Amino acid sequence: MEIRLNNKRLIGDNHKPYFIAELNTSHFGDISKAKKMIDMVKDCGGDCVKFQSWSEETLYSNDYYKENPIAKRFVKKFSLNQDQLKELSLYAQETGIDFASTPYSNKEAEFLIKDCDVPFIKVASMDINNYPYLKYLAKLNTAIILSTGMADFDEIVKAIQVLEDAGAKNVCVLHCVSIYPVDSENVNLKNIKLLKNSFPSQVVGYSDHTLGVDVGIASIALGACVVEKHVTLDKTIIGMDNQMAIEHSELKLMIDGINNVFKSLGSEDRIVSNDELAQRLKMRRSLIANQDLIVGSILTESNLAAKRPGTGISVSEYDSFLGKKLSKSVKKDSLLTNDDIILD
Repeated sequence: MEIRLNNKRLIGDNHKPYFIAELNTSHFGDISKAKKMIDMVKDCGGDCVKFQSWSEETLYSNDYYKENPIAKRFVKKFSLNQDQLKELSLYAQETGIDFASTPYSNKEAEFLIKDCDVPFIKVASMDINNYPYLKYLAKLNTAIILSTGMADFDEIVKAIQVLEDAGAKNVCVLHCVSIYPVDSENVNLKNIKLLKNSFPSQVVGYSDHTLGVDVGIASIALGACVVEKHVTLDKTIIGMDNQMAIEHSELKLMIDGINNVFKSLGSEDRIVSNDELAQRLKMRRSLIANQDLIVGSILTESNLAAKRPGTGISVSEYDSFLGKKLSKSVKKDSLLTNDDIILD
């Protein structure tokens, strides 16, 4: 299975995993810092940098702000306006990496598609049951990556059905646990297999909120075609999800690990390579005489054994040579050949 992103890139089971670096608010509203993060992700071999497009108007209600006035100041300080998002999208394009962002309104989604040329629209876990929004996105003729955190299975089924019924054709579903960070024992990584088996027409990926890189790398072995991970320049700084993000060294380790695991998957067909066939000659056992034997000796379990290399008569023929008579004398530990034996 594969889908096509808006930039024509194909992602799916037979394609190199697509790595999305989630920058969230780890830029702290600083565009220069955001650009350094883009550089870092590019340097580590990432495929896409993803920001957040929320604003004080699109994320919370006024009632919430009245009860939590500090939240409005936080959102205003760390959100990126359209000019900033446009600037970052152009910078990413110049750097040679995909730019994306998670919108939280119809207007934000339209802007990302029309003005920032994003390869996909990311649907945050919180919007998986926002059916009017899903229907709107589906009609934008865009690739969609749907995160499934907090959703039960029926809600995932419903969301995908809504998207498909509204015309969405290129959808990737991410297994996700919306806890920041989440302990490894609560990840349930086998849900990737559940999603792949349940939605064979969709591409499946994984949004990783664990600490470290092991679980995200392991997701590839279960079939994840997309991996999303929070990244930062400095995780010692206090900030929303910043402490659970990974820095340059871990990011490089994770991306390299993801690509190496993907390469190692190979094919479900059992193939013995030419290199392994050559190893057979070195490492497998051949029939030998385990004592000096004279002409006419009968091969028995007591005088027949097997040792390396595998260039003689294969040990797999052991039973068929029992009871055979020697046509010549053979020294102990010598490889037997067909010329040494009288064959019926």
